[in-house]
Amino acid sequence: MIYEIFVALRHFKAKRKEAFLSLTTAISILGVMLGVMALIVVLSVMKGFEKDLRDKILGANAHIVILRLGGEMGDYREILRKVRGVDGVVGASPFVYLQGMLISGRMTRGVLLKGVDVEGVRDVTVLPERIVRGSIEALEEGPGVLVGEELAKDLGLDVGDRVELLSPSGIPTPYGMVPARARLVVRGIFRFGMYEYDSNLAFTSLKTARAIGGLQGVTGIEVKVRDIFDTKEIGDRIRALLSRDFGPLYVVRDWMEMNRNLFSALKLERMTMFIILTLIILVAAFNIVGTLIMTVMDKSKEIAILRAMGAPRRGIMRIFMVEGSIIGVTGTILGVAGGLVLDLLIARYHIVRLPQDVYYIEFLPVTIDPLIFISVTLASFLITFLSTLYPAWKASSLNIIEAIRYE
Repeated sequence: MIYEIFVALRHFKAKRKEAFLSLTTAISILGVMLGVMALIVVLSVMKGFEKDLRDKILGANAHIVILRLGGEMGDYREILRKVRGVDGVVGASPFVYLQGMLISGRMTRGVLLKGVDVEGVRDVTVLPERIVRGSIEALEEGPGVLVGEELAKDLGLDVGDRVELLSPSGIPTPYGMVPARARLVVRGIFRFGMYEYDSNLAFTSLKTARAIGGLQGVTGIEVKVRDIFDTKEIGDRIRALLSRDFGPLYVVRDWMEMNRNLFSALKLERMTMFIILTLIILVAAFNIVGTLIMTVMDKSKEIAILRAMGAPRRGIMRIFMVEGSIIGVTGTILGVAGGLVLDLLIARYHIVRLPQDVYYIEFLPVTIDPLIFISVTLASFLITFLSTLYPAWKASSLNIIEAIRYE
């Protein structure tokens, strides 16, 4: 064994009179462990929130949306055929957007009505999987609507009830434009898990939506891709295809572009929390500095004897750098292990419950991301290693004559 490591390990074997140093060493290890654990758990929870939000957004919406400037898309069938042939695309389906008001008895609510192709919507969204009562196939039985769980509660609706839709899309009459009215049957109730969707969104068949809006074509086309992080490149290919074959009037937007502000804010918040919680490790690093300085003061005679025996300054520095690194590595490993265990407990047993009327999720979502563990571990190693430099330099600069004058 290299003598620097041997001497550093000997410092951890405290005698009775050195019990205080052992206590400060344990506190330093505990401080690093708690800091690393807190950082891992918080970042894992924030990553879980981001993933949960992304899954819910992409569950109700497609990865890429194609729109036509200036109005409806009349030649959508040919566009559908060509878009489905683009590399990376796994599904495409037309849709119609209408704004309106749902009327049930004396209660009314403004909604965004989305007309979808009953068969094609399975290829681009998870709507059929989110229906808790009824079914999407029932939309083909006649004019019907699927409403969100929160919207159904507000209007007192259940499957089979009748509602009236009032749409501002006007119908031309001899007396001017008259708002379109349609009587619909509630064919199902869905739950995406986001209050905005479950309280403001309603679905109907493409045929019914076009009849209500008086449309010959569709509003746009939804596209699902194989890799959600490859949407920009696939969107560029679709845009080039449409521009070449159908002209420059088509707009292609991917989910990252449509939700850029939201996910940028989440990313910034996660980075801010990383910086703030890293300060906990920094505080623990000061504990390591204090512990090593006290060790240097307590072991000054031993250091002087080693120097008198021929140990170089670099060797003395390495002794205390190794000692501090052992404290940092031990605390980091324990913190990573504790953070992993706590993440698994939160994810499996849902020990942290949240008020649904505020967060609309039942428990803390946790994502165990290896990148989080690696980045936290490296940051902790770096901070704790840097904290050993000053005490190690102080030990190597010790005056030998002063230390052993009275020995």
